[in-house]
Amino acid sequence: MTRLRFALLNAAHDGANTRRNFRREIDADLVEFDVTAGDLPDHADFDGVVVTGSRSSVYWDVCYGHQVLAEALGGRVAGMDGFEIGYNEIRRTRDDPLFDGIGDSFTAFTTHGDVVVELPPSATLLAENDRGVHAFRDGHCWGVQFHPEYDAETAREVTDGKRDRISDARVDAVLAEITPEAYDAACEAKPLFDNFVAYARRLKADRGRSRRPATDRDP
Repeated sequence: MTRLRFALLNAAHDGANTRRNFRREIDADLVEFDVTAGDLPDHADFDGVVVTGSRSSVYWDVCYGHQVLAEALGGRVAGMDGFEIGYNEIRRTRDDPLFDGIGDSFTAFTTHGDVVVELPPSATLLAENDRGVHAFRDGHCWGVQFHPEYDAETAREVTDGKRDRISDARVDAVLAEITPEAYDAACEAKPLFDNFVAYARRLKADRGRSRRPATDRDP
């Protein structure tokens, strides 16, 4: 079976963890672009595109993938009252192929100070918690605020790097909660990656059939 080819727009300022996490989780050939250095694809010849998270804000030139997608599609992003970080519970609001095999309520690592406050006009809310929108869909595009790609090492490094944004006491409390048990619970959200790849594969197959001459199509 031919592997899919995705563009990985790495918006992390220190992209090593991000690179490792997505290459581990996504079963496709990833062509990486360092968008913090202005490196962007000059064509759209990919089976899918993944825009990563970032410590930047949507108001900067580089921003979180979930949030920049919302803004690009006509939604609105604003700063949060506080900062959400750590392993937190998220609730699904409806069924969607991206969340197949994931429970109605699940645990995932979150870290963000901005939030989508208005969805794009044609988007559908897929997941949320009391801090705001955590997933939406608009056509063939999904925005995901939480981080199913994080391993425990990444969670610890990201948390420790937030000492300039939140108190040392809170950082230390979150670090204490990054345990093997918490990580195992968060792995429930990992089917999202295989679901995304499967959807891209189906979409590619459908487009291939639509381009075939009528005489070559399956009866």
